[in-house]
Amino acid sequence: MRLRKFRVRAYRCIHDSGEIRVGDLAAFVGRNESGKTTILQALTLLNKEERVSELDLCDEMTEELKSEMTLVEGEFALSASETKLIKERFPHLPEITHLKIFRTNKVPRVQYEFGDVKLSDEKNKALNSWENYTEKILDFVSTIPNHIRIQLDTKFFEGPPPKNRDEFLQEMTVFNNALNMLAADEPYIVSGWSQFYQNAEKTYDELLVGTTEKTALENFLLEHLHPRFVYFSDYKKIYGNINLDEYIKEIKRPEGLDYAEEFDKAETVRNLFYLAELDTDKLEEYKNSPPKLIKLLNTASRRLTDRLNPAWKGDPIHVDLRYNPGNVMSVVISDVHKDGTVTNTGLLSRRAEGFKWTFSFIVNFAAETQKAELKEAILLLDEPARNLHPAQQMGISDLLKNLAGSNQVLYATHSPFMIFDYTPGNLLVVELDKRKHLSRIHYDYWDADDATLIPILYGLSRGLVESIVDREIGTNSRPVIIVETMSDAMYLNAFDKFLEDPNISMNPLNVVASYSKNSVLPLAIFYRNHGHNVFVVLDNTAESKKIAEQLKAKEFTDMQILYLEQGGKPIESIEDLIVPDDYLHAVNQTYEIKLRKEGFRNLTKEEILARGKKGIVDALNDIWYEHKDDGWEEFDVEEIARYICEKISLKEAEFLSDKTKDQFRGFFRLIAERIRQHQNITAQVGLSKYQRNRPK
Repeated sequence: MRLRKFRVRAYRCIHDSGEIRVGDLAAFVGRNESGKTTILQALTLLNKEERVSELDLCDEMTEELKSEMTLVEGEFALSASETKLIKERFPHLPEITHLKIFRTNKVPRVQYEFGDVKLSDEKNKALNSWENYTEKILDFVSTIPNHIRIQLDTKFFEGPPPKNRDEFLQEMTVFNNALNMLAADEPYIVSGWSQFYQNAEKTYDELLVGTTEKTALENFLLEHLHPRFVYFSDYKKIYGNINLDEYIKEIKRPEGLDYAEEFDKAETVRNLFYLAELDTDKLEEYKNSPPKLIKLLNTASRRLTDRLNPAWKGDPIHVDLRYNPGNVMSVVISDVHKDGTVTNTGLLSRRAEGFKWTFSFIVNFAAETQKAELKEAILLLDEPARNLHPAQQMGISDLLKNLAGSNQVLYATHSPFMIFDYTPGNLLVVELDKRKHLSRIHYDYWDADDATLIPILYGLSRGLVESIVDREIGTNSRPVIIVETMSDAMYLNAFDKFLEDPNISMNPLNVVASYSKNSVLPLAIFYRNHGHNVFVVLDNTAESKKIAEQLKAKEFTDMQILYLEQGGKPIESIEDLIVPDDYLHAVNQTYEIKLRKEGFRNLTKEEILARGKKGIVDALNDIWYEHKDDGWEEFDVEEIARYICEKISLKEAEFLSDKTKDQFRGFFRLIAERIRQHQNITAQVGLSKYQRNRPK
C-alpha cells in the first residue's frame, strides 16, 4: 500500500497543509523550524496503534477543534496482490484499488473511506465473522443437556476475537477436549460439535471480525493490510570498547525517563550485535573456550562487515569484534583497499568524529530497518544524513533507493546531495509563515522563496560539478571559458546568439561563471586538470591582474588569459563593451520608479562622464553610494544584465546600437583567435601533461 496524497490540519504549527501528492521516494526540503519534522510526525498518526495527544493540537485552532476535525488523512493506492486479497475475502464487493485512511480529534481509532464502493452498515448474519461464528457455537451449546452444559467453560466464545491463530487453536482444543470427555456417552453432541472443530486452522484464516459488511472490511484492513509508518529520528554514536557487564545491566533496566540516556546507548550496541547476529549468552558460554570464541567472533565480524559495506562509500572497511579480559568487547576497524591491502587497523574510538558518526548511523539505520522486517512500510526519516560528508550522503541515498524498492520512503533534508529526484511529488518544499507560525508545503517547489530553494538549486546545478570531474569530456570538448561573474557569462552567451555571426560564434560558448573572483583560479585548475582546454577572461583591475599572476604560476600561458578590451584598449568590465546610452536605457528602465522618486527623470551619459570614473559601472556605483541614505542600497549589476539578456532572448533589444554589437563582435574575434592559436600549438606538440595524466 503506497501513500499517494495526504493532508494535515490543526497539528502543532500546521493549520492546513493542503492536499499534497507524494511519490515512492520523496524529500522534504526546508529551513530549520519550517515544519519538516512536524509533517513526518503527523503522518505517524495514521498508524493503527497511535493516539492523539492534546499537546499536539494547534493552539491557534481551539475553536475549530471543539467539533470533530480530520487531523491527518492519506489516500493510498493498493497493490494488485492487496486488491486480490480483499476480493477473496469479500467476493461480492467491487475491486478496491484505492482507499482513504484518516484520524480525527474525537474518534480514538483510525477510520476508512472507500470512495465509490458502497458498504452496508446493517448486521449481516451471512458474514463469516467471529461474532456470527461464536453466536452459532453458543446456540449449539444451549441445546446441550444442562448437566453437561454447566460444566463447559464458554468464556472464550463470549469474549473478544483471539489475538492470533495460536490462541484460537489452543482455546478450541481445550474446549474440544472438555466437551469430548463430558459428552463421551452422547455421540450426537460430539458429532454436532465436530462441524465447528474440524478444519479449525482454515476456519481461523477465513474468519472476519465485525457484524456488518463495513466493520468487517475495516477490521480486516486494520488486521492484515493497514500500512505502517516507521519514524527514524536520532542516531547515537558507537564507541570502541563495550563493557558487556554494563551493557547487559542497562538492557535489563526498566524503561523510563531516569534511564533514557543509558538505555539509548545500550540500544545502539544492541543494534551492532543484531547485525552481527551475536548472542551475548553464547559469548558468556564460550569465553573459557578460545577456539569456539574465536570462531563465533569471526563469523559475527564477517556478517557485520557484509551488512555495512553496501552503504559505505569509498574504500571498503572491515569490522573486527574482539573479546578482551574484563568482559570487554572491542570494535576494531580496518581500511580495505582496491588492491586487497589492509591498513589503518585500530579501535573505532580512535577514528575521526565524522567517521564514528557515519559508522554509527549506518549500523543503527540498517539494524532498525532489518529488525522491523520492513516491507511495504512507509519510512519517515528526519535528517538521515546530518553531519555526513557528501560522498557518504550519496551512500545513504543509495541505501534509501534500495529501501524504496519494497517500501515508500519520505525524508527531511537540507542537503543537495540527498536530493536525487526533482519530479514534483518526489521533492516537496516546507516553508514557515513566521507571523502566523504556520507551515506551508509547496508541491510546485519552484514557487518557494529563494532562501528555501538554495539546496535544491545547488542540486539542480550538480551537472556543472559532474562536468568538471567527468574524465571522458576533456580532450574532444569545446574549450572552457571561465569568467569572473555571472554577468560576464550572461552577456557572452546572449550576445553570441544575438550577433548570429558564423565567423565568430562558437555555438554555443562553453562559459563557466565563477562564484566570486577568488573562485577563478581553482575553477580553472580543476577544469585544466581534467583535460579541458581552459581560457580565462579577466577584468582590467588590480585584483584580476593578481589572479593572472597566480594562473601563470600554475602554468597557464598568456595565450589562455584574456583581458577585457575594446579596440585594443583595456576596459574595466564587460559592461563597457555596451555603449553608455544603450546601457543607461536598461538602467533607466530597471530603476525607473526609484529614479523618479529621487528627482531623476533619466540618468544621462553626461552625468556618467562627469563622475570621471574609468568605467560605467564605477560611475553608477558612485551615484548609488551618494543615495545610500535614500534607500538605494547598492547598484545591482546582475539585475541590469538580466534585463538586457532577457530583451535579447525576446528579440526586443532594438535599443542596442550597432556600435555595441560591433564592440562585442570585436571581443568575440579576440576569443576565437586565441582559441585557434592555442589549438594550433596543441596540435603541434600533442596532448598536454594535464590531458595525459588526468585522474583515473
